[in-house]
Amino acid sequence: MSSRDLLHGIYERLFKHFGPQGWWPAESPFEICIGAILTQNTNWQNVEKAIQNLKREGLLSPLALYHCPLEDLARLIRPCGYYNIKAKRVKNFVSFIVEGYQGALENLKKEEPSRLRERLLSIKGLGPETVDSILLYALEIPVFVVDAYTHRIMYRHGLVPEIISYQELQEFFHSNLERDLNLFQEYHALLVACGKTYCKKQNPQCPLCPLNNFDQEF
Repeated sequence: MSSRDLLHGIYERLFKHFGPQGWWPAESPFEICIGAILTQNTNWQNVEKAIQNLKREGLLSPLALYHCPLEDLARLIRPCGYYNIKAKRVKNFVSFIVEGYQGALENLKKEEPSRLRERLLSIKGLGPETVDSILLYALEIPVFVVDAYTHRIMYRHGLVPEIISYQELQEFFHSNLERDLNLFQEYHALLVACGKTYCKKQNPQCPLCPLNNFDQEF
């Protein structure tokens, strides 16, 4: 059985079990970007509190955040943790948009995707997972987002080695799946749902998991 067939089989099982996930939860592409930055090392509930604070102050736009004092921004995003560090990362990101793309997120789409990814990765504080989340969900560019859940599920089912780089794991998906925006968005969200619910780091709930005994079928 090819890796392509295995990956499609996993997707079908997860989709049947969890249904469509409708990611990313946000009212605008820019909100997705800010959420992707703030969600590093915290849970989504805390990110929502921080985003609501920004909305209440009318700051959820590139120009508004660009002109917002760093101390004020840090105070408003305090619920998401590491707020001083994340405030600087948000500032770096909005400076990138305002100074390089006239403050319009849409202008980023005019860049060649691989070049844009390189430029986003050059922003201090933004790693591959954050950048790819921005590309996939906010800018609707089909790149596969991989995270700890992705690796854990793929490794436990024998599809990838225990030690593998972000780029290698991403390439595993790119090489075996069609570059489809909706598929990539849904697949990533389904892996997160499976990881959070069943494929936990400690005490995994294998007997209840929709992927239980999946390996024996192939």
